[in-house]
Amino acid sequence: MVTTTTPTPQAVVNTPIRGRRSPLASVALHVTLIVASVIAVFPVLWVLLTSLKPAKYAITTDFFKETTLENYTNLLKDTPFLTWFGNSLLVAGLTTVIGVFISATTGYAVSRFRFPGKRGLMWTLLITQMFPVAVLIVPIYNIMASMGLLNQPVGLVITYLTIAVPFCAWMMKGFFDTIPREIDESGYVDGLTPFGTFWRLILPLAKPGIAVTAFYSFITAWGEVAYASAFMVGDENLTLAGGLQKFVNQYGAQWGPMAAASVLIAIPAALVFLFAQRHLVTGMSAGAVKG
Repeated sequence: MVTTTTPTPQAVVNTPIRGRRSPLASVALHVTLIVASVIAVFPVLWVLLTSLKPAKYAITTDFFKETTLENYTNLLKDTPFLTWFGNSLLVAGLTTVIGVFISATTGYAVSRFRFPGKRGLMWTLLITQMFPVAVLIVPIYNIMASMGLLNQPVGLVITYLTIAVPFCAWMMKGFFDTIPREIDESGYVDGLTPFGTFWRLILPLAKPGIAVTAFYSFITAWGEVAYASAFMVGDENLTLAGGLQKFVNQYGAQWGPMAAASVLIAIPAALVFLFAQRHLVTGMSAGAVKG
């Protein structure tokens, strides 16, 4: 005969609740979050407030003294900022669209098909991520010069694709690995070609991965400095990365216009992030499940 023991009310009260934090741990957690938030927001807030100050207060802490929009008006009227902005949008937009397409098709092919050189291809994509810009900039410069692509947006787009596609192809491959192969087989049964299956059935299911790929490709092209500065010359051809350097020289720096330009530059990146943010966590975690 089995007997059961009913816990007394006192024992139930004294039993610790699993997962419950102590008051000290809760305070430490909130303090840590507050400090981390301040560290993250402080530089952005400093740049924003600096952009609203006149030149004589640019390097002071008098943030709310003689607040003005003069830096923004001078930036838009007296500099080729809008030209630089348009060039960057063109380069980043083309890099994003082409990068997403190449990365998605490459990732799907590697995930679903067997072909000679498959392992070598994936290793090549992985190894290319190990070389720093300082090592690659000279050979890529020579290649672009021989092809007549220096000072051309196309040259920058191709260069940025060499950065974005290898990483994004690996990530998309991991994401496609999580999609059941039965979906592909159902497409074949319905008479779809492999590309038709990919385009009509698989790609709609890969929105989180595509969002991450698009975000990474856009940020790669939007915020890159080294290649843009080396490959583009002339105010009419510069992107934002090269244009901002016009505000700094050996005699000083124009902190007000630079801060205003930084705020305006951050807007497209923030919009892209807001558009893709609901898919970012899902896409990044799914892409990391399988290699």
